[in-house]
Amino acid sequence: MKYHLLWFLFLSFFVCKSIAQEKFTLSGIITEETSNETLIGVNIIFPEIQSGTTTNEYGFYSITLPKGIYTLTISYLGYSTISETINLNKDFTKNFSLENSLENLDAVVITEDIEKLSIKKPQMSVNKLTSATIKEIPVVLGESDIVKAITLLPGVTTVGEGASGFNVRGGAADQNLILLDEAIIYNSSHLFGFFSVFNPDAIKDLRLYKGGIPARYGGRVSSVLDIYQKEGNSKQFHMNGGIGAVSSRLLAEGPLKKDKGAFLLGGRSSYAHLFLPLFDIENIAYFYDLNTKLSYKINDRNNIYLSGYFGRDVFSIEDSFENIYGNSVLNFRWNHLYSDKLFSNLSLIYSDYYYDLKLSFVGFEWVSGIRNFNFKYDFKHYLSNKLKLQYGLNSIYYKFNPGDIKPTSETSGINPFKLIDKYAFENALYIDAEHKLSDRLSVSYGLRLSSFLRLGQDELNIYDNDQALVFNEDLQIYEAAEPIDTETFERSDVIKNFLNFEPRFSMALQLDTNSSLKASYNKMYQYLHLLSNTNAPTPLDIWTPSGKYIKPQSLHQYAVGYFKNFKNNLYSLEIESFYKTIDNRIDYIDGADLIANNAIEQVILNGQARAYGLELLLRKNEGKFKGWLAYTLSKSEQQTKGPTTTETGINNGEWYRTPFDKTHDISLTTSYNWNDRIKLNANFLLQTGQPVTFPNSQYEYNGINIPNFGLRNENRLPSYNRLDVSVTYEPKQKKKKNWKSHWVLSIYNVYNRKNAASITFGQNFDTGLNEATRLALFGIVPSISYNFKL
Repeated sequence: MKYHLLWFLFLSFFVCKSIAQEKFTLSGIITEETSNETLIGVNIIFPEIQSGTTTNEYGFYSITLPKGIYTLTISYLGYSTISETINLNKDFTKNFSLENSLENLDAVVITEDIEKLSIKKPQMSVNKLTSATIKEIPVVLGESDIVKAITLLPGVTTVGEGASGFNVRGGAADQNLILLDEAIIYNSSHLFGFFSVFNPDAIKDLRLYKGGIPARYGGRVSSVLDIYQKEGNSKQFHMNGGIGAVSSRLLAEGPLKKDKGAFLLGGRSSYAHLFLPLFDIENIAYFYDLNTKLSYKINDRNNIYLSGYFGRDVFSIEDSFENIYGNSVLNFRWNHLYSDKLFSNLSLIYSDYYYDLKLSFVGFEWVSGIRNFNFKYDFKHYLSNKLKLQYGLNSIYYKFNPGDIKPTSETSGINPFKLIDKYAFENALYIDAEHKLSDRLSVSYGLRLSSFLRLGQDELNIYDNDQALVFNEDLQIYEAAEPIDTETFERSDVIKNFLNFEPRFSMALQLDTNSSLKASYNKMYQYLHLLSNTNAPTPLDIWTPSGKYIKPQSLHQYAVGYFKNFKNNLYSLEIESFYKTIDNRIDYIDGADLIANNAIEQVILNGQARAYGLELLLRKNEGKFKGWLAYTLSKSEQQTKGPTTTETGINNGEWYRTPFDKTHDISLTTSYNWNDRIKLNANFLLQTGQPVTFPNSQYEYNGINIPNFGLRNENRLPSYNRLDVSVTYEPKQKKKKNWKSHWVLSIYNVYNRKNAASITFGQNFDTGLNEATRLALFGIVPSISYNFKL
């Protein structure tokens, strides 16, 4: 009888406890009311229990809570807040549509409870910009630019005006993973860096990961720029665009089937070259790009998307030179909801970078590029309100075309020459967990298992002791080693394989309701390398895979930060410190020739790099006057020793500044709503000058002065500073007309500072004296554009 009583008491306790802990799941999709566009990063909050979640990249959310009656609050910047009572007594799906706040898009109040999510979340070193913010920033020639906008954030810079790519925390441009709808973009610039390839009208969401990078990302060691295009308006047809001084754009979107399917089609092109014939100039320089996307909702659990991008740059100098290059990407995606807790996304992606150079005066054409086919399958599993998992797999097949030279005429005297194609296969498995350990402590931890197979190619050089470079001790220079043999492979052969574990960890400790401490660690590997001995990437640069003579780059990055909100999120402060090391960073011997080089291993050395610094970001988030102040104090260095103790390496094996080292970097970005029709914007930049190498002596040979150059990057260009302003004017809208428009007048470099892009040294033949010449790309540049929406 006693045992029966004990068993009854135990069973009663278990049942009562189960009832007390009975939980249910609320899930759904959050969209924009007017377009049915899904919204990324919407806050879903339950204030009574200080708990909540956010929507994923496809607008899906899921949260599991104990049974009960709750007040649900949904908020997203630029949209009206929704608040309603939810009786959570079963699992159910509830979709929401947010209404655009017409009264004042930028003055939506974010409540204290909602902003606490960012304080609590372990994710750090992430910046997000909206398309509206990007369009307000004054830029050269009046063209809104995503890449130029992110360089106003702490830890992000470029090597100079007119330079392509961007640099994050002292890293090189090729160390950034740039994704457009999950497809890899290999060259992010138009017109050699004056514009980016991203049309702001077509962009829905942009996130830059500088550290604490989740395990679902891999393949680069500096940052991830993740960009998603809009899906299109499935409710009604709309058009918007703009006419500028050098380029114009037009975007159309509308329903394929109302509330179920939508299309988006956007185009952009420059046209300044059309006016050159008026001045008897036969040169051509222009770009164009096309963004497209189709989306269709099959049912409540299945959605499909087809998105693409195509862009080209065209240069021509009379009849002697023609250059065409650009990106092409295509992505098919399938979203499937297995349950209210398990969301999946399958992607089939094609990406291609193409480069074509014709030199008619020489009589040959050069074609090169990189192409990849990418398969991704990602899952997001909402196990509980305290534990969320993301896991998946990724496989990428690469084909590298280093160069194909063809004669353009029978009389050119050029023999056809094909550099050896290279092939590789990159695979990864990953798992990420976001775990709320207590009300104050949250952690995110993950692991990525990456493998890289360098596949067979037609011919591979074999060297004595596998040393492709030899050091001439008498001349104290490096020289190419003579191959002792060559080896031929089948395409299915594996020349070299790499297998690496990449752990990721980050945490957030909430100090009080408005502040927290965060820390993160990343280990990452990069298997692709951009061969460039210029400070900024050029279209002619060649990507090459790791293999027998080139090792993958590996990164360790540590970061700690303090985050605080003031006055109910009127102000926010982010302070981060980071330290990172990179092994096997490619360096080049003096005089390295990278053009049409079939044995690139003969001109490169493996070195190491390190970067460390402090970043500060102070924001004013609300009111008529808004903006941010960003400051970075950092150092970026590289060391390249020789394989043996008798070799000099680069700079005698000592640490030296990388071209991306900028000790101080300050940017101030502001906007002021003068009234309902006029908005003023300005940004100011001040940076330490770029490291360069100047001659430190000279000698005379046959009556000509020959310069001797000093150690690599031991000098600097003068400091860089610039002020840009713009005024946006919105005319009064006529009643019963859907046409909306506004004018933007911008002035780049208001006080006409001649910032040095380079300094060259030469001999003045009149005086016989040496002289330095400063090259400045831009002085003051005014521009005007007209933008409209229908």
